[in-house]
Amino acid sequence: MAKKIDKYIFSRLLVITLFVIVALVIIFIVIDFSENSEDFTDKGATFAQIFGVYYLNYIPEMVRLITPVAAFIACLYLTGQMTERLEIIALKAAGISLYRLLIPYLIFASIAAISISYLDGFVIPDANENRITFESKYLRGNDDRVDRNQIFRQESEQSIFKINYFNPDDSIGHRVEVTNFKGDSISKTLYIQKIIWQHKSKSWKLENIEEKQFTRTGYKTTHIDSVDTTLNILPRDLARKTSDVYQLTYPEAESYIASIERSGAGNVDLPKIQLYGRYAYPFSIIVVMIVGFALASVKRSGGKGFYIAAGLAVSFLYLVMMKVIEPFGGKGEIDPLLAAALPHLIFLVLGVGILLNSRK
Repeated sequence: MAKKIDKYIFSRLLVITLFVIVALVIIFIVIDFSENSEDFTDKGATFAQIFGVYYLNYIPEMVRLITPVAAFIACLYLTGQMTERLEIIALKAAGISLYRLLIPYLIFASIAAISISYLDGFVIPDANENRITFESKYLRGNDDRVDRNQIFRQESEQSIFKINYFNPDDSIGHRVEVTNFKGDSISKTLYIQKIIWQHKSKSWKLENIEEKQFTRTGYKTTHIDSVDTTLNILPRDLARKTSDVYQLTYPEAESYIASIERSGAGNVDLPKIQLYGRYAYPFSIIVVMIVGFALASVKRSGGKGFYIAAGLAVSFLYLVMMKVIEPFGGKGEIDPLLAAALPHLIFLVLGVGILLNSRK
């Protein structure tokens, strides 16, 4: 009998979750389109581009964001329905404990979490890149670049670059000052009028260079028209955006953060909290499943109204806690890994606590 109950619960959770996801995605698209349709048309976006590029590439991200909420609603609805029909009491009378009844919920939540994690790590980044590119062209009015002017990067332990301006559209830096050290002393400085990233050779072309080589008695100035060279600095290190991490797969994001740390750039905690948040987010599906089951598995006064109110309250508090703690991790006041994991751990403890205090 237990296996039949497991299959029933799993299948019902799957159907309800998919239904809620589809419904919420449609509602979101309708609302978003109504708010942004004028901006789309004013900037020349066609109907095919809006729905074939923007919303088509937005759907994977929407599914990632919505899935925990959809799974939570499915859990509350199904479990509340079984409670109201006294099915859970009957199952407990037949010798099936609440802990045993929770197993198909956890299996469903684990499969959903693994699926969302894989999508987020290897499928959604490409879609996000296409969507964000579309937004920057047709929708977004603000610039989300982290670095704009006066960019400092440490190319090596003995070399510091100061780029007065970098244009990310053509990967060209202007008025670049380079200071090379030998021990505690400056050994050489370079003033470079322009540095150009060459995509084919993956190297930099330096143009119009004034080099000063320092000696004990003074310095020697040399002019160089142009030279090709490789540097431990890439265009992405000079044109960072707050959305960069969401456009990269997990391995690419790890490499991106390592590159930022190597180059000596600031604001490293921001991409870290974003990446760790992506790692932790699928785990929220398991957390809300435990919380939802613990709340709805015991008949409470208020019936469906209680489940709806509890669901809204938990979802709101969960989201608020993530949004409140995240900036502290982004600014380095809290370890980014702890900031990403803390909301999920708190609600996991809350859900387990409610479950332990429920009548078995």
